[in-house]
Amino acid sequence: MTDSADVVEHRPLIIAGTGSAGLTAAIYAARSNNDPLVFEGDEPGGQLTLTSEVENFPGFPEGINGAEFINNAKEQAKRFGTDVKNGVVESIDDDVRPFRVELSNGDVYTADAVIAASGASARTLGVPGEDELMGYGLSTCATCDGAFFRGEDMLVVGGGDAAMEEASFLTKFADTVYVAHRREEFRAEDYWVDRVQEHVDAGDIEIMKNTEVTALHGSKEDGVDSVTLVSHPEGHPTDRLDDPETDEREFAVGAVFYAIGHTPNTAYLEDTGVELDDEGYIVTQGGTGGGQTATAVPGLFGAGDVVDYHYQQAVTAAGMGCKAALDADDYLETEARAGAAAADTAAAESDD
Repeated sequence: MTDSADVVEHRPLIIAGTGSAGLTAAIYAARSNNDPLVFEGDEPGGQLTLTSEVENFPGFPEGINGAEFINNAKEQAKRFGTDVKNGVVESIDDDVRPFRVELSNGDVYTADAVIAASGASARTLGVPGEDELMGYGLSTCATCDGAFFRGEDMLVVGGGDAAMEEASFLTKFADTVYVAHRREEFRAEDYWVDRVQEHVDAGDIEIMKNTEVTALHGSKEDGVDSVTLVSHPEGHPTDRLDDPETDEREFAVGAVFYAIGHTPNTAYLEDTGVELDDEGYIVTQGGTGGGQTATAVPGLFGAGDVVDYHYQQAVTAAGMGCKAALDADDYLETEARAGAAAADTAAAESDD
C-alpha cells in the first residue's frame, strides 16, 4: 500500500488524456460505475483541437469543429459522472497497489486501474506562421483535412512512409501535390517511393528535394496562401542559409501538410513495467479476444494514438478507448472478486 498522507484522492480508475480515446473511455467507465477521474494533460483535447472541421466521424453529416467535438464528448462524459481535472501526469508508480499517480504540480492520486490515453504529438518545424495557421490551411493529417482543399495546390513536408502515403492520398483532391524533403534520398520504403513516382509520371506530384520550409504565410480568414522555401544542392538547406548556393523563394500553395512524424506522450511510463516500442509507443496485448488494450502491467491499459502509430484517426482512437474501458472494468471486477474471496477466507480462518 502507498502512504495515504499525501494523497489528494483515490479513484477506481484514472484516465490520462482528453482526446477521442480518453473521453470515450471515460463515458464507458462512468456508465459502468467506475467513477473515472480524467486528467487533461498539457494538450487538452489532443490533436482534434487543431482540426478546424471533423467531417469523417460518423453521426455528423455536416461536420463538426474539432474543439466543439471534444467539448461535447467531455460534457457527455461528465453527464455520466466523470470528473475532469487540469493536470499533467508526471509519473506512475506501479510497484505499489493502488497505483500512485503523481502530477507535474506534485499532487498525488491513487487508482486501482489506469488508462493511458495521452496521445501522440505531431512534430512541427517551429517556423514563423505555424502557430497561427495550424488548422487553417496547415495540417498534420491529410486523411482528416485533405478534402477541404479540393482543387488547390498542396505541399507535403517530409520524406518517410507517412509523407509518401499522404502525398499519394492527396492526389485525389489536389491540383498538384508538391513534396518538400530536406535531403536527396527519401527514407520511405521502396513501395511508397514507387507509388509516388507513378504519380510523378502522371503529373499529379512534383518532388522538391534538398528543400525545406522556413515560413508559412496567410491568415485564419483566408488560410495558407504561400510558403518560403530554401534549397541547397547538398541538402539540409536551413543549415546553410549563408551559403551562396542556397536559394530562397516564395512558393504559392493553398494547403500544407506536415508528415514528419509524431512523438508519443509516454515519458511518464518510462519507469514502469509498461513495454514501449523503439519509438516510445505503448505495446498492448492486441489480438481478437478480451484484454486487447492490456499492457505488460496488470491494471494499466493503453488506448488511442499513444498505442496506434498507424491509423491515428479520431474514430479508431474512440474505438480503442471503448475497449480500454471495458478491459479495465473486467480487471476491476476480477480484482474485487479476488479481494472478496480473500476476505471471506481470512474471516473463516479467524473463526476457527
